[in-house]
Amino acid sequence: MSFDSEDTVFHVVVNVEEQYSIWPEYMPIPNGWRQAGKTGKKQECLDFIKEVWTDMRPLSLRKHMEAHQQKQQQQQPPQDSGANANS
Repeated sequence: MSFDSEDTVFHVVVNVEEQYSIWPEYMPIPNGWRQAGKTGKKQECLDFIKEVWTDMRPLSLRKHMEAHQQKQQQQQPPQDSGANANS
């Protein structure tokens, strides 16, 4: 069996950073990766990944960016609604 064989069955695997890949069913899944719930022919697995992996950024980066954005929002002064209290 090989990665390029039409008969090879793959698992979709995901790591702690929520990055996806495929791994041949006949080989043990490497440390740091786990099954993501899809097993099938190569193209089926790649199609599954295309559907579920919509944000290529690693999880740690997404969390960092989200925390930074929340911090920025907390530091912004309240926006004036445009209404003038003296009118």
